[in-house]
Amino acid sequence: MNVFYEDDGHFKVGAIFADNNTSLQVEAPHGKRAKIKAQSVLLRFESSLHEFMPLAEKVAGEIDLNFLWEVSGQNEFGFEDLAKEYFGRQPVAHEYAGLLIRLHSAPMHFYKKGRGRYKPAPPDALKSALASVEKKRLLAEQQARYVTQLSEFQLPSEFTPHLNHLFYKPDRNSLENKALEAACEALHLSPVRLLEKCGAIPSVHDYHLNRFLFEYFPRGTVFSGSHGGDLAIDLPLAEAKAFSIDDAATTEIDDAFSITPLADGKRRVGIHIAAPVLGCEAGSELDALARDRMSTVYHPAGKITMMPEEVISQFTLAEGRICPVLSLYVTVDQDYRILDMESRVERVAIAHNLRLDMLESQFTEENIAAGTGDYPYKAELDFLWHFASVLEAGRGKADNGHGRVDYAFHVENDRVVIEPRRRGNPCDKVVSELMILVNSAWGDYLSKHEIPALYRAQQGGKVRMTTHPAPHEGLGVAQYIWGSSPIRRYVDLCNQRQLAAHIQGKSLPYAATSELFEIMRAFELAYDAYAEFQRGMERYWCLRYLHQEAITATTGTVIRDNLVRFDQLPLVVRINDLPSLPAGSGIELEIDAIDLLDREVICRFRQAKKTAVS
Repeated sequence: MNVFYEDDGHFKVGAIFADNNTSLQVEAPHGKRAKIKAQSVLLRFESSLHEFMPLAEKVAGEIDLNFLWEVSGQNEFGFEDLAKEYFGRQPVAHEYAGLLIRLHSAPMHFYKKGRGRYKPAPPDALKSALASVEKKRLLAEQQARYVTQLSEFQLPSEFTPHLNHLFYKPDRNSLENKALEAACEALHLSPVRLLEKCGAIPSVHDYHLNRFLFEYFPRGTVFSGSHGGDLAIDLPLAEAKAFSIDDAATTEIDDAFSITPLADGKRRVGIHIAAPVLGCEAGSELDALARDRMSTVYHPAGKITMMPEEVISQFTLAEGRICPVLSLYVTVDQDYRILDMESRVERVAIAHNLRLDMLESQFTEENIAAGTGDYPYKAELDFLWHFASVLEAGRGKADNGHGRVDYAFHVENDRVVIEPRRRGNPCDKVVSELMILVNSAWGDYLSKHEIPALYRAQQGGKVRMTTHPAPHEGLGVAQYIWGSSPIRRYVDLCNQRQLAAHIQGKSLPYAATSELFEIMRAFELAYDAYAEFQRGMERYWCLRYLHQEAITATTGTVIRDNLVRFDQLPLVVRINDLPSLPAGSGIELEIDAIDLLDREVICRFRQAKKTAVS
């Protein structure tokens, strides 16, 4: 006698060689023996053991599942009863087994209720389950089509709306990402490299830019609504006329200067800072926009302003206009010593916006010393340079920054020009020293009047922001705030609010440090991220410059170990084959490859620079 039984969810057959009532000893067709429970047996039969399962499976394959479900009714049943109903007669053993196998293989149509017992699925449940299976089938077909297209380096049209997420924040459960991962595994490529080969990155620059925008400006960079309008501010008009010094591309002109002769050879130096706080109250809609961004974002090919352009145009210190400002007046004697300081909230006439590209070639140390040079505001600028030199020396930072080089990036029509600018030149010194003066003086004012504010401090080499005054060792001042760039930095706007309110005798917008601390933390996070983005884009444009100019060899200077700084670009690279050389050594390099997507350049050491023999 043979048995057809269920074991761990599977159907098996075996020949009985010992029957112990509650258990059986059976031998499988391949000879293996096993002990099974008697209750596991579903059928006993005498036909051929070897032919039984093939015949049963053949019967199962021929059964119309939908018809079987229709004739099964809606009540629970045993498989023997349904077999009689389905076949319309007394089935043979392998037909019973075939029908049971078919029932067991269709869990959507029949719910298992016990050994050999089932219940038909309700019509609505079956319809839903079948629809789900069909959907999965279609999705599987669609995914397979995606994989095929990607493997042939073709971008499926359905991928286009999802590219940003595929690049920057993949959803592991999305169909597109599953297909992309499958194709990447088959081709041994990263997702970005595969998408690049499929033409999904027409602009590598935009790929890097969009990564930043995706994370920090998910709602876009365009301000909604109108934020301009007539600005009627009743403030006294300064006697002096002011001028600014900025790069040609600067539109957020925050600072300007004036000089007024006084008796006995004294002069009054005016440092005038744009005052957007007079049209942007704390807690206003405009303030919320600025607080959301925290700072203007700069990169070589453009910028994302902290404030709407129509607001910037109202408060920027553009020439030919009378602008609201927060002014620091410094009385200076003939020896450039500071005698007195006074802060005012007022309006000032902006006579000129001087531009660096027109000024730097004439306003030089040589022309100042010789009294030569043809540049506007010569007398005023020469005086300011001498004053700035005294300020610099007074901080213990004389000649600080001389010899170091900054770089200006100019991108137009997808071409980049990178121009070196010597740090500490007269234009740089005048502007930087007067900004250090105004920010340290206003920091002192806020501290002495115990007005909550946000300070910049440096102690032990670490620069940090704080809600309490502390020395800035790097600048050599007892305290320092950011207050001179309120159009483009939110902490400057906050500090300016406190200053303007106190000077005008109004209530302080921030009466406690707790809100300022919250602003400080949010600002630091945003500002660090923006700075990292700017550094990354500057590196990209350095590599673009190498490619654009077809530069295959250059020179550099060893920083330490295998870290090298290019001599003519703000670019630092690692040279794997660099021999051991002391820091400061000059070397010649060969450029092997440039990868704009990873923003990497592969260089090889050629030789150390030859030292000139005198």
